[in-house]
Amino acid sequence: GGTTLAVRGVGKQRSSSEQRDRESARARVSQSHTRGAADLSAMADEPLESSRPSTMFAIEVAEFGDPHVMKCLPSKLPEPGKGEVLVSMRAAGVNPVETYIRSGKYAKLPTLPYTPGGEGAGFVSMVGEGVTKFKVGQRVYLAGSKTGTYAQFTLCSENTVFPLPDQVTFHQGAGLGTAYATAHRAVFRSAQAVAGNSVLVHGATGGVGLAAVQLAKACGCMVIGTGSSSEGRELCRQAGADHILDHSNEGHYEEVMTLTGGKGVDIIIEMLANQNLSKDLGVLAIGGRVAVVGSRGTVEINPRDLMQKETCIVGVANAFQHADPVEASEMHSRIYEGLKSGALKPIVNPKTFRLDHAAQAHTYVSSGAGAMGKIVISIGHTFNKSLMMRSESADSSTVDCDR
Repeated sequence: GGTTLAVRGVGKQRSSSEQRDRESARARVSQSHTRGAADLSAMADEPLESSRPSTMFAIEVAEFGDPHVMKCLPSKLPEPGKGEVLVSMRAAGVNPVETYIRSGKYAKLPTLPYTPGGEGAGFVSMVGEGVTKFKVGQRVYLAGSKTGTYAQFTLCSENTVFPLPDQVTFHQGAGLGTAYATAHRAVFRSAQAVAGNSVLVHGATGGVGLAAVQLAKACGCMVIGTGSSSEGRELCRQAGADHILDHSNEGHYEEVMTLTGGKGVDIIIEMLANQNLSKDLGVLAIGGRVAVVGSRGTVEINPRDLMQKETCIVGVANAFQHADPVEASEMHSRIYEGLKSGALKPIVNPKTFRLDHAAQAHTYVSSGAGAMGKIVISIGHTFNKSLMMRSESADSSTVDCDR
């Protein structure tokens, strides 16, 4: 499991060896572009049991609309009930689906007002009755939240909280609950990848795409990753793709056929089906599978393309929607082992956002410019009267929640 940290005023102080370990971890972070400089302060923070406030800041959406409907407001700290865990958040992942929900253009919408977000990472702050898997101060990541993760604290069911390995930063951990879990379901449950398969990750530079590259590569597949920018293609290389193509070039489909000796790929992990699905079918091998992770509209296909090679198209839902507790536990155990071994190395977008700049994070995601690793909201924990006064007198969307 994860490491239980000492809590000031409650637990014992760190030993010198623990302090050396923490300094070593901090040094490793400073050397890595993928972890982000802003995560240094998050790693250095200890969970302060004795200073837990009664009020927190959280993003509230009171009406559906453009990104600016998200307001950073004071909110009552939730209390964990039976089987629940309260997490002190240090980072929250940002996903396209959250922009669809916020705009009101999604099949299932939450009751207003609500706090967005379902994944993130931080410390366990409190545990409810019957919780035995986690202790106060433990580093964790989340794959689901009852109260939303765009907040300084969030309430979760115990079975949606998972230990975060020591060498994984909070910013990296913020993308595990959605990106890695969704990619895992796409690669293994939907596409049924096995060692020796050829896999095309079509749009491999975002959080799910990079995770899919790493997961497929770790199980012994030959992986082709695509990106439209040189920077994105470099991320594909860092993630371990065997071959990297520019999908803005129409000729990349011919390159796929060349790389597979004219056979076609066994699996396509598709991030933009409305644009690519029809052409995807032409580069599948006999019996090949397309796992559709993302689509922004409709698409017309020729069923004969499926019939001739006995191929199939499978949809992939958000990992939160259909994974039962047993499946989720097994999936996250495998993700944890991959993180521990170093086979999985989450890549974080170098551009991070403060909590009160959540609107900018949504704009960034929707623009497509965010396809350069996982987009993260960095969450600070400063509580003072002036901050509370500012939230009441100023435009709450610009309150500085993180300093």
